[in-house]
Amino acid sequence: MEKEKIISVMKRYELKYLLNSEQLQYFMDYISHYMKVDKYGLTSIASIYFDTPDYRLINKSIEKPKYKEKLRLRGYGIVAPGKPAFLEVKRKCENIVYKRRIALSETEAFELIASKEAKEKTQISRELEAFIETYKNLEPKYMIIYDRLAYYQDNSDLRITIDMNPRYRTDELNLHTSMEGKPLIEEGGAILEVKVQHSVPLWLSEILSKGKIYQTSFSKVGTAHKIEMKKKQYQTLNTFNLSKFETKGEMKYGFTI
Repeated sequence: MEKEKIISVMKRYELKYLLNSEQLQYFMDYISHYMKVDKYGLTSIASIYFDTPDYRLINKSIEKPKYKEKLRLRGYGIVAPGKPAFLEVKRKCENIVYKRRIALSETEAFELIASKEAKEKTQISRELEAFIETYKNLEPKYMIIYDRLAYYQDNSDLRITIDMNPRYRTDELNLHTSMEGKPLIEEGGAILEVKVQHSVPLWLSEILSKGKIYQTSFSKVGTAHKIEMKKKQYQTLNTFNLSKFETKGEMKYGFTI
């Protein structure tokens, strides 16, 4: 990606919708009459989300506050050593999303987070330093991956993305190993995002209404965290139930030995 084409600052509304397989096919059939797929086509995107040891950022996000923020390192496809990725602070306030990011290698990004010191001083890098210093002890927690189709319309700020096969993992938290992960939603479904700086056009509202596609609140990393927390609760419950039958005497697993 050419340096002059990198967008470092973004401010816009982002509206989210969960699609089942039928709604996905319906929407893709209709949207092609109004918008074009961008030049990158179907693109695999991976983001490493950083958080405190007690998941302060993700837990706050799940509570759906009016203001929330995240730190992530994003790559497009497998990111080879030395190639650029994007360290980004994403903030959301009253449905308006603000993004500030810089391009740097994966190694440089991890070094910045560890040292809290950017090598190149810019307005955005200083904002990243302040964010990292505020939360302290940030570490990689989740990797979110999906295959995205992005649509645009000439002479319009409207942008639509469809994220298919969203998945996550909690190990191998890097951008250079693979794009594998566990599913986040039902098979064949997708996450639709409408991104606009002003208002949603009437034709799009009509398509969504006709397809019974309704706005929802959905966080990929929040959903991954909920899945993992449920697993841990289940494991803890099973361990607790089993321990009730274990004693240091003659009773073990509910019967005498």
